[in-house]
Amino acid sequence: MEFGIFNSLYLPRRLSERDPRNAEHNRLMDEVAWTRAADRAGFKYTWATEHHFLDEYSHLSANESFLAYLAGVTERIHIGSGIFNITPPVNHPARIAERAAMLDHLSGGRFELGMGRGSSTTEQRGFGITDPDLTKKMFDEVVAELPKMWADSEYEHDGEFFSMPARNVLPKPYTRPHPPMWVAAGNPGTFEKAARMGLGVLCFAHGTPDQLAPLIEIYKKNIEKAEPVGGYVNNNVMVTSQMLCLEDGARAREIATDITMSYQNSLVYRYLDTFPKPAYIPDWPQVLPEPTVELLDLAIGAGHIVIGDPQECERAVRTYADIGADQLTFGMLSTTMPVEVACEAVEVFGRHVLPIFDRDPVHSTTRQRAAQLGDDAAG
Repeated sequence: MEFGIFNSLYLPRRLSERDPRNAEHNRLMDEVAWTRAADRAGFKYTWATEHHFLDEYSHLSANESFLAYLAGVTERIHIGSGIFNITPPVNHPARIAERAAMLDHLSGGRFELGMGRGSSTTEQRGFGITDPDLTKKMFDEVVAELPKMWADSEYEHDGEFFSMPARNVLPKPYTRPHPPMWVAAGNPGTFEKAARMGLGVLCFAHGTPDQLAPLIEIYKKNIEKAEPVGGYVNNNVMVTSQMLCLEDGARAREIATDITMSYQNSLVYRYLDTFPKPAYIPDWPQVLPEPTVELLDLAIGAGHIVIGDPQECERAVRTYADIGADQLTFGMLSTTMPVEVACEAVEVFGRHVLPIFDRDPVHSTTRQRAAQLGDDAAG
């Protein structure tokens, strides 16, 4: 299993009201400092989301700019879009191809393209999409075109949702034939579709590992018969969860009771209204209560959350490894956790837990591409 972090620029009112002038800037720079700490600690991936107009939940709208900056201040960590919204009203497909290739060059081949169609009508309608179901067709049309733009010197397209005359989309990627391709997924149909298209999956651990296991099983069964839309198969399931690994497990529990984890989860269902909402989630503006130490103890004991001392975190990670997850990613700053604590936690995790599960210095996506393409994957 490999490990990553998830950047979202979460900015709840607790932070913005404390320092209205500087809170947004300071939290953005916290994301940078934390990513650099994860790079030093041996984490292999960072994923930066793209959201628009979602006050408090995510202020990270221009993730291509953020990732370009990260490329210059990190050394080994792969920088991923988690996601680029590839629906044409939000981002023209040629611009997606250009940005991906440019980030691939600037990072020296460390870019990973995560794609999606958006999960919030607030965002979709902001860009003129009034029917969320159309985004499925938009995604299907665009995803197969991106590898053609990277490969062909004269690319043209006349489709239902976008058209362009013959043009050479530049630059071409540094990675041959193109960066790894991933898609956000949350339901059985999308897991199966991603596998058949040869795409890696980006998903969230909204429930327990046992609830996620059937989705991963669907993916792993279907990836064996993939007909990749790109130049190779990316057989990977990334799961985003939470983490607070400290030498003192009691201290980790105490911190975790007051970092607005539950408030952030309430915001998920306030905005991401194309997700099915579980019955236990109250209607906004009612919010979930923050966890108590006793509730955290139960979750930690069951291996459902990577919080506690290194031994407790190791047991929790193993529950995700046992259901077939390939990568576990932590959205630690999708809370009000102080950046100093987040950096400490990735250092402790990197020292004690990460080496137990990840002993290969080569990224899975790089290894798979080389195995499938051989010399064609060089450069």
